[in-house]
Amino acid sequence: MEEKKIIYCVDDESSIRELYQFALTGAGFSVSCFEGGEEMFAEVKNRIPDLFILDIMLDGADGYEILRRLRENVETREIPVIMVSAKDTEIDKVKGLNLGADDYLSKPFGVLELVARINAKLRKKDSRRKTTYKDITIDDETHTVTVSGQPCAATVKQYRLLKLLVSNAGKVLRRDDLLDSVWGENYGETRTLDIHIADLRRILAPSEAEIVTVRGVGYTLK
Repeated sequence: MEEKKIIYCVDDESSIRELYQFALTGAGFSVSCFEGGEEMFAEVKNRIPDLFILDIMLDGADGYEILRRLRENVETREIPVIMVSAKDTEIDKVKGLNLGADDYLSKPFGVLELVARINAKLRKKDSRRKTTYKDITIDDETHTVTVSGQPCAATVKQYRLLKLLVSNAGKVLRRDDLLDSVWGENYGETRTLDIHIADLRRILAPSEAEIVTVRGVGYTLK
């Protein structure tokens, strides 16, 4: 049985949250609705969804600010985001798209159109479920790591850490960003990261790629 896709929806109107919950659950998705961004980000630490739906006009941090934070996070920057708003001006759409949104819907919207937009974004996302760099392949569908054509055993934390490095190959990832993304903000002992990096280096021993330490900053995969 295929696992349900996970959708996170943020809207400060209870009627809209109820609509999302009813309509998207009926369409076969696993849906979690939040009144504001902080509630949603707290849940993101526990589980990464397949797609976000963000209202622009919110109390506190608006949808643009939430989108900016999602795109700055190495674990959520590639997750599709659909912006929703009663605003219907070109400048609002352009602002969201320039910040990294994947789509924009104006209120009021039809449920069938919303589901169709979600499915279109998820199909595009699913076509990129394999992340590769040189001879390393990360397959999210089977949750496996392949190095030089050979499958490699990896723990959940090792898998997530390696995926971040492969997805951002050539870029320097800061220690704090890696710790926040893989272990959460209350990660405690930072030595944990160094131990996991050492484990990944052993896993990648047959590979053409290597994890390089950038002193005082973090790590990069080259």
